[in-house]
Amino acid sequence: MYERQLVLDTETTGLDPVQGHRVIEIGCIELVNRRQTDRRFHVYLQPDRDIDYEATRIHGITSEFLKTQPRFNDIADEFFTFIQGSKLIIHNAPFDLGFLNYEFQLCGRSQIVLERLCTVEDTLLLARRRHPGQRNSLDALCKRYNIDSSQRTLHGALLDAEILADVYLAMTRQQSKMFEKEQVVSTRGHKANMTKVARDYPPLLVIRASDEEAVEHDRYLDMLDDSNGGKCVWKQVMDVIAKN
Repeated sequence: MYERQLVLDTETTGLDPVQGHRVIEIGCIELVNRRQTDRRFHVYLQPDRDIDYEATRIHGITSEFLKTQPRFNDIADEFFTFIQGSKLIIHNAPFDLGFLNYEFQLCGRSQIVLERLCTVEDTLLLARRRHPGQRNSLDALCKRYNIDSSQRTLHGALLDAEILADVYLAMTRQQSKMFEKEQVVSTRGHKANMTKVARDYPPLLVIRASDEEAVEHDRYLDMLDDSNGGKCVWKQVMDVIAKN
């Protein structure tokens, strides 16, 4: 049984769907058993309204660029099929979910309420529990966990989802071997140690013993058993396995 998680982010025309603001970009990264896959959902959307100046300053998306993009209604079914039944990983989840649920309502799919149809984990709440009293923006978490976000000069849904995936894995890691240290050169020319999440582990190589090696192994266990008065634990285990 595998666990499918989707790290999701959106960009919008403003801050409040109640005021008629709309989603203009959706980015999703798929994780299966805590490993990134090649599956993505990424789309820009025509909002049929102006974008607030402050919003454009944050994400750099213009109304001119969006003129030829699809509307939410055009991609609603495909998007819902992609995310249905998954666990959604979102930073400040009420913001993104509020906008997406509003978009589903506008296109006649008010029965779709994402937090009722998907499991949701809010990484902002997770960060606040782990780091109370500290700044827990995505940029702050990147610095705290040494995640390289040097490409993030502007916000973008897909890029932010990729960075959030690294941050989420860092916050919830159980073994340090999930990460690898590498030296990178910063924009100022200084070398720095950055933590990069090892997303794609190669399959473990299993090398089975040959018949000759198995015989030699049995001889070695017999020797250990004789030298320890019949107390070789591994030989006892192997005997039990052989009987079963």
